Amino acid sequence: MQTNAGPPDQDDDWPGRCVEALVETSKLVTAVVARSLAQRDPGVTVPQLRVLVMIGSRGSANVSAVAEALGVNPSNASRTCERLVTAGLLDRRPAPQDRRQVSLTLSPEGRRFIEGILGRRRAVFAAVAAEMSTADQERLAQGLTAFLEAARSTGADGARGAEGEHVLPWTL
Repeated sequence: MQTNAGPPDQDDDWPGRCVEALVETSKLVTAVVARSLAQRDPGVTVPQLRVLVMIGSRGSANVSAVAEALGVNPSNASRTCERLVTAGLLDRRPAPQDRRQVSLTLSPEGRRFIEGILGRRRAVFAAVAAEMSTADQERLAQGLTAFLEAARSTGADGARGAEGEHVLPWTL
């Protein structure tokens, strides 16, 4: 595990400034996410998008796994998934290992939907990064890679946040 040691010339508030930079960056990322979603299909909500991204990254999931990963009760997850099935973005089939279970996967339309949104995000982020020097782009990539690795480790280890909730479980 890393210590909070920063650059040698850091001041005492380096960790706080780092957190504030991440909070401000999260606002930008959230705005890009919301805009890419609104440009693609205003009928898909952010929670529905979370379900699509999660299922797309896992390959498949059942409603219980969706509920657990998103921290909602199974009836909410079921309603959300049902809306996505009705919209043609998810396919629902009996699970191969247990036909009593239902397996949810992205439909071809759901895959195109996610690819379209991610393509819009990539275009915005590429335009912003193009305004940075090559050295700054490299430092950003290294820092974000390290941050993502720490986030995955925190989530995988079952670490808990300030209010006792699991940290980042739905992103894994």
